[in-house]
Amino acid sequence: MGDEVQAVAARMRPPGWRDPRLVVGVLLIVVAVVGVAASLRAADRTSPVYAAAGALAPGTVLEESDLVVAHVRVGQGYLAAPADAPFGRVLTRAVGEGELVPASAVAAREDFDGRPVAVTASSPVADGVEAGALVDVWVTPEDGSSTRVGESLPVSAVEREEGSFGLGGETVYVVVPEDRVGALLDALATAAEVAVVGIG
Repeated sequence: MGDEVQAVAARMRPPGWRDPRLVVGVLLIVVAVVGVAASLRAADRTSPVYAAAGALAPGTVLEESDLVVAHVRVGQGYLAAPADAPFGRVLTRAVGEGELVPASAVAAREDFDGRPVAVTASSPVADGVEAGALVDVWVTPEDGSSTRVGESLPVSAVEREEGSFGLGGETVYVVVPEDRVGALLDALATAAEVAVVGIG
């Protein structure tokens, strides 16, 4: 009778820290938590890189407000944040809103030879011609046929006159390599009509 009472009492006693079952249970929980954490770390292989906060034109001197940090899965060739911060440097090509900024599209100011040239169109400029677009510039002299004097030039800005009713007069700022600026200005100076034509 006494042995049965002692056995029942032993079964009803709460397990202590030395109970093997408790130790094994705690170890299983720890292993599960560590495994889940490791799986999450392995799945999250994103890297912080810079992306354009809005459409950026060639010749833009980059400031902090121009860029945002995006966490994406990418290969090499993009500006890592914050290690490759490009602030104070210049874009050499157009970068669309939300587009990742390639390292090859950024240069020091002294290495960028593009120059903005104002082209005032005498004919209407399409609505799709905005900063970052590519355009051709055509001129028509008084006594000649139209000639393309600028090809695939990136647009840095567009000034549209309100109330022009599509009669032209918009000014499109195009980025021109330094060695071609003179020829473009000469062609514009002698033109009777100037057209800025969007590409694509």
